Amino acid sequence: MRLRFALPVGLGTLFFLTVLFAQRGFVTYPSEEVNPAAVPPDYDEKTEWALARLRYPSGRYVRWRHGSWSMDFPKSDRQFLQGVRRLTLIHARSSEQVIDLDLDDGEIFYWPWVYAVEVGHWDLTDRQCQVLREYLLRGGFLMTDDFHGTYEWSVFTASMSRIFPDRPIEEIPDNDPIFHVLYDLSERIQVMGTVTFGTGRTYEKDGVIPHWRAVRDDKGRIMVAMCFNQDNGDAWEWADSPEYPERAASQAYRLGINYIIYAMSH
Repeated sequence: MRLRFALPVGLGTLFFLTVLFAQRGFVTYPSEEVNPAAVPPDYDEKTEWALARLRYPSGRYVRWRHGSWSMDFPKSDRQFLQGVRRLTLIHARSSEQVIDLDLDDGEIFYWPWVYAVEVGHWDLTDRQCQVLREYLLRGGFLMTDDFHGTYEWSVFTASMSRIFPDRPIEEIPDNDPIFHVLYDLSERIQVMGTVTFGTGRTYEKDGVIPHWRAVRDDKGRIMVAMCFNQDNGDAWEWADSPEYPERAASQAYRLGINYIIYAMSH
């Protein structure tokens, strides 16, 4: 049975119990892993929530042979999921699920929370834009992360404007529920990527100022949460490294968890 989404607020429990039975099997992409990590022993446990990572086509100027979708993958995802399990009561699966937009089988509709990195290099087809639009309007949630500067923003919005040509991108105000649903994140810092280590700065390219942006549905629910000029994925990936700043890693985990709970309750 495939999820139909668009459930009213208050039916979150029923919604995620449905996901429990709808999840598909775990799939690996060993040739595209950027930072390999051990597959957890309970990798295919049926749970109430799972992190889905979006696999998408990249533009022709991407320098990575595997494309941009798998940056930090899979270590980042699995370490973040360890934090979700340790810091919350969410029954979360220990492994990610890769969702492939190139497959014409509606797979994304089985997974209500999707994470996409390096979207400053994605190059979606018209069909993929149509599928993402339908997914989000049904009640799905997309978190985008790790894209920086003027050029990557323009590449990102080239596809986003085809997904939602009729909806503006806005800054998320500090008092929005997404920053307070569990952790109070009124004050936030720029979460840096490891590429800036040793440079004395926290930003990449000309992305000096971090932004938390969104596209909302007709009821005001955030459908797409954009972490622009920041790299939460690197923070999750290197949270176990003594060289990575604890303050940035802590915020990245708290932000991701807030986004999960917001999506489950709105």
